[in-house]
Amino acid sequence: MTITSELREDGIRVITMAAPPVNALTVQGWFDVATALDEASADPATKVVVLRAEGKGFNAGVDIKEMQHSDGFDALLGANKGCYAAFKAVYECAVPVIAAVNGFCVGGGVGLVGNADVVVASDDAYFGVPEVNQGALGAATHMARLVPQQMMRTLYFTARTIPARDLVRFGSVLETVPREELLESALRVARDIAAKDTRVIRAAKEALNGIEPVDVNKSYRWEQGFTFELNLMGVSDELRDEFAGTAKSNGTSTSQTTSKESK
Repeated sequence: MTITSELREDGIRVITMAAPPVNALTVQGWFDVATALDEASADPATKVVVLRAEGKGFNAGVDIKEMQHSDGFDALLGANKGCYAAFKAVYECAVPVIAAVNGFCVGGGVGLVGNADVVVASDDAYFGVPEVNQGALGAATHMARLVPQQMMRTLYFTARTIPARDLVRFGSVLETVPREELLESALRVARDIAAKDTRVIRAAKEALNGIEPVDVNKSYRWEQGFTFELNLMGVSDELRDEFAGTAKSNGTSTSQTTSKESK
């Protein structure tokens, strides 16, 4: 697994997540994303960030295999802290963050994208928060930034997914393009931003965060508390075991959103 950060000559920093096979991040992976964004924020040469991923999809949440092989609640606590740090780093990055979403974006992926300033997506991209299937709660804070309230609740309660093209209608996704054109789509927007005076753009980012009607950090932290409760009650373990057994019998990867994550 690698998180790379490349600063281009035009001031556009491209941060890429690569965690085969499905970009389900380990605890350390979430902290690495946060570190990359914090470093970009502190670098005066960075004018805008493009957050993207290599592989089948943008992000599949927390790596459930790490959860299964961890004793006690160490992995749960680590995932909660790591995801909180990564989502916060996107939102509080001093420059605009453009999320370039390919394929699936579920669980923790929604946390990253929901806190981004601009979202572009491939035409095969889709979003979802399947947490209830595995006894977890979270990312409603971030999904609510992508879709209207009742749609968010429908997606949350049913664990359904929604295609990126529908989010274009809501205005939360700027555009959808063929996957091979996704990076260029993001860079096109990034170049428009990078061409502005970065002092003004940084001030604008801080100002826009300051007038948000919802404190996304506190809102997400509230959600995390219910995930802890469900784990202590044993509900999450029961559903996680059921999910892992189903995934194994189907021959599918178990590196997907998990009940112990905070999404």
